[in-house]
Amino acid sequence: MDRAQKEKVVDELGQIFESSGVVVVSRYEGLTVAEMTDLRARASAAETQVRVAKNRLAKIALQGKECESISSFLEGMTVLTYSEDPVAAAKVIEDFAKDNKKLEILGGAMGGTALDRAGVEAVSKMPSRDELIASIVGCIGAPASNIAGAIGAPASNIASILSSIEEKAEAA
Repeated sequence: MDRAQKEKVVDELGQIFESSGVVVVSRYEGLTVAEMTDLRARASAAETQVRVAKNRLAKIALQGKECESISSFLEGMTVLTYSEDPVAAAKVIEDFAKDNKKLEILGGAMGGTALDRAGVEAVSKMPSRDELIASIVGCIGAPASNIAGAIGAPASNIASILSSIEEKAEAA
């Protein structure tokens, strides 16, 4: 790789570190090509990215960034998992690590907040952006539904009273 290519990789990594909601660093030593392909497929399905980069170039790209604290994890064969959604990358990598013991999650960063192994696990258990949006929409829609039910209830009660009076009148 020549100097221009290295500079391009450093710029790309810098953009990743700046724009991602979360970046998780893992050691992937011992993973087969098929297992790595499976990880990439899972990540793609969850709108998450997986990137293998030279540690030296990643450390250069981290200089001056909020998540510079993860540079200490960049030793050995490391892979970066990242996403704009602050929870998606952590969920994907945690699920993959449960199925594949060769992958070792080292830590990560959520913006300027450094995450250790337990921190990544805690983030993975949080609801995703889509789940939160669905929950908020449900909370917003529930009062309107309750109001519609309350408005419709008296009419329903009157109809049932009239129906029972009609039945009594017919029986008499």
